[in-house]
Amino acid sequence: MSITELTQRQRTRRPWVDDPYARALRTGRGPLFLRRSDGWLLPLDVERWCAAPDATDTALLRRCQGPVLDIGCGPGRLVAALTAYGHGALGVDVSPAAVARTRGAGGAVLHRSVFDRLPAEGSWGTALLADGNIGIGGDPHALLLRIRELLAPAGRLLVEAAPYDVDERLTVRVEDARGRHGSDFPWARLGTRALLAAAADTGWSPAERWEADGRPFVDLRRCAPPDQP
Repeated sequence: MSITELTQRQRTRRPWVDDPYARALRTGRGPLFLRRSDGWLLPLDVERWCAAPDATDTALLRRCQGPVLDIGCGPGRLVAALTAYGHGALGVDVSPAAVARTRGAGGAVLHRSVFDRLPAEGSWGTALLADGNIGIGGDPHALLLRIRELLAPAGRLLVEAAPYDVDERLTVRVEDARGRHGSDFPWARLGTRALLAAAADTGWSPAERWEADGRPFVDLRRCAPPDQP
């Protein structure tokens, strides 16, 4: 799937908008889940996302350089923390509730998909994909190729992987404990091994790997894609 096709699909599907996710962000509380059609449930850590950054988040933010783009910023804890540190940062998110909460926390944010046109393309020093956001769009290869367009040549992509060995492309929906749910949308989950394989396929090389509090991370740097010299 091309980036243009994925952009069009992102615009026609509106996950995370007027559904239990929006309500959870307004209150800062779950429980909230991703549900697959076969009944499988993945808990979403709403309370942590809506709290101040923890020690694991802080270690991630210390690795940021230059202006930072937080892709799928959610309620904005990372953007707000970077701003408080005096670091240039911008969040992007498709959820109006996430955008409102990020602005309320003092972070700069755009109500936009990563596949839409963004400011300063090709000059961001760091991009963040935290909290499972490698799954955005359900096509990690397309997402990783898009982020190559956004970063400066010496920029870094800091990605949080799933905490176990997984490589899945899913159709899911957001659901709360009462069974209220939003619309279906494509998602993906990648553990570290699958993430590194997708990175190699799309012109990234790992500069660092680390784990904290059961959360694995990879620092990726741009390199020549496999089909280029």
